[in-house]
Amino acid sequence: NTMMAAQMTDAHRRFLQVLMSNGITEGSEARKLHQHCCETDKVYYAHDKLDDFISTINSHLQPLFMQIRKGISEDDGRAHYALVNLAETEVTKMASYYTEMELELFRKTMELIILSENGFASSTDILNLADQLKTKKMKKKEVEQVLKVFVEDKWLSE
Repeated sequence: NTMMAAQMTDAHRRFLQVLMSNGITEGSEARKLHQHCCETDKVYYAHDKLDDFISTINSHLQPLFMQIRKGISEDDGRAHYALVNLAETEVTKMASYYTEMELELFRKTMELIILSENGFASSTDILNLADQLKTKKMKKKEVEQVLKVFVEDKWLSE
């Protein structure tokens, strides 16, 4: 079991959640959000440490093939941050073995895990995802089957 870099705090999780819902976030907004998240969750805040803060989140996103990327806008030269899906390669590798629906379940399960307090998602929570899938609703039984496969294939551990 490899040790994670720095611990994700509630501030990191809050930041990630907002970024996920905002899509692309302008640099000054990201800095305000960083401060807001740290203050809300009583986490040490250093105004010049946004990049470190983000790299902590990124180290936890790595297994999901996702990353918060910083880009510079060509129009105004300002920094922007966005959550990007990195390795189409890894996901493509998975895609040759799993259906669209199974992959969607996998992504949603991963989101639950990342955003959870302790890096775990309960099977109850995961089973409840069955109703939220866009591709096609799954029966709880089907979800259990798919999860078993993910565990057997070492994508998830119980």
